Amino acid sequence: MEQILIVEDDISLAKGLCRALESSEIRTENCGTLGEAGRRLEEWHRENDRLPLLLLDVNLPDGSGFDFLKKVKESYDIPVIMLTANDMEMDIVAGLEQGAEDYITKPFSLAILRARVAAALRRRREADAGSGGESEEHVVFDQYDFDFVKMLFHVNGRAVELSKTEQKLLRYFVVNRGITLSRSMLLDRVWSDGAEYVDENALSVAVNRLRDKLSARPYIKTVYGVGYIWVKE
Repeated sequence: MEQILIVEDDISLAKGLCRALESSEIRTENCGTLGEAGRRLEEWHRENDRLPLLLLDVNLPDGSGFDFLKKVKESYDIPVIMLTANDMEMDIVAGLEQGAEDYITKPFSLAILRARVAAALRRRREADAGSGGESEEHVVFDQYDFDFVKMLFHVNGRAVELSKTEQKLLRYFVVNRGITLSRSMLLDRVWSDGAEYVDENALSVAVNRLRDKLSARPYIKTVYGVGYIWVKE
């Protein structure tokens, strides 16, 4: 059973979203404030291994959804879709850079919302399946120790600082070691629907930075004309 936590203070809209997304396979719940949402996520984290998909409005009575997004991503491994009336490109890019999987501007059709939610849930299932049963949260192999929940990354015992984008990119590499990942797939997974705002060069730059920071050039190989692969040594 998939679960979705909606953080929206407009009661009518929240009820409409819950009705639109509820199904035999999806259960929804709404919180009208960031404080309430924070408490609910803490409860969920204590009680469940898997946190829900979060639909997060940007403007809430008790604060900014962007600030809440940053705190959530620092504490939990949870997919987030931002909901906002502001379609400014800078805000969209900022949300994606802070770790949001997607960004939907109001007004939107329920059909588009359902499709975006389905895509986010599918990406999470694919990531789970791609791990081959290996925990996505804490991965240790060769000289690497990657804790994606605590956001602690070590190479030969040396701590390495990674940006949000580099962390997402790294996760897709390590849980799919030995599998060639196309450039289009990486752009879609790392930048989600914000990929249309991202120059393809951004992927090359991010990969090269990751290689250098992790001393991973022997591991992260370019598959010319296709994409990249984290080879198994």
